[in-house]
Parts: sequence; C-alpha cells; structure tokens
Amino acid sequence: MGWDKERGEESFRAAFVELWPAARRVARRLLGDQAAADDVAAEALARVFARWDRLESLPHRNAWAMRVTANLALDSLRRRRPSVAPAAAAHPQDALAVRLALVAALRELPSRQREVVVLRYLADYSEQDVANALGIAPGSVRTHMQRGLESLRRHLGDDFEGVSLAV
Repeated sequence: MGWDKERGEESFRAAFVELWPAARRVARRLLGDQAAADDVAAEALARVFARWDRLESLPHRNAWAMRVTANLALDSLRRRRPSVAPAAAAHPQDALAVRLALVAALRELPSRQREVVVLRYLADYSEQDVANALGIAPGSVRTHMQRGLESLRRHLGDDFEGVSLAV
C-alpha cells in the first residue's frame, strides 16, 4: 500500500498549524527580523512538505523541521552582507549586538553541538525531544549541550550568563 497523496496533504495541513509558529520562532530568534524569518520558515516547511511522505509518521518530524529551519536561517546569515559595520555597543544589553555575537558564536560550534543548542534553547525542545530528533541518547544531548554552552561562554565572554538565548 503506497502513500495516499490526498491524505498526506491533509495530514500536512493539520501539522502545519503547529509547525509554522515554531519555525517562525526559531528563524526569528536567529535572524532578528520577522520578514526574513517568515521567508526562512516558509522555505523550511516547503522542504518538509516535499518529504512529508517519509516524515509524516516519524516521531521526530517536528524536530526535523526545526533543524531544517535553523540550518536555513544560519545559511541566510552566512550569505547576508552586513549593512552596517558593527560598532561598539552603546549599551551592554543592545539586542542587535547580542544577536550578532550569538550568531557568530553559534557558527563556531561543531554541527552536533549547534543542533543541540538550537533545538533545546531556540526551539524549546526538551532534552528527550532533542535526543529523539537527532537519534542520540539523552546523555549525549546533555554532553553536547554542556560543551556547546561552554564554547558559547568562551566565545561571548563573562557577560553570557545574563544573556538569554531567546533574544
């Protein structure tokens, strides 16, 4: 018995209600711009839909969608030319400076650590959900999370403790 396209499209529409806001949130947290986040979220969900026949029944399909969203957002940031050279922040809590520093620090992480940090802190997934999405043990999630956060602290400095990843 093959995949029923009509039922699959209906299933995707039902899942879209949950996936769209989550994808927009992940993209916005990385990009800092809602219009760009909407574009990235739309592209991510188009990719999810293109593979829906394989993803539909997977328990980690939502996490896979958030991972695609985060990867597309990071790719977008890599391609983006800075419109203004970053200057010294006039105020230590300047959201733009924090976001730029966080994105630069995330780029420096090994891919597995970056995936764990993004899914855990930007997509608000539990450790178990991250483990399921990445196909690794919860203990490995904690290890990658700890190493990733330590690396972010080294890269961002002591002020990282007061900075939320949900900027």
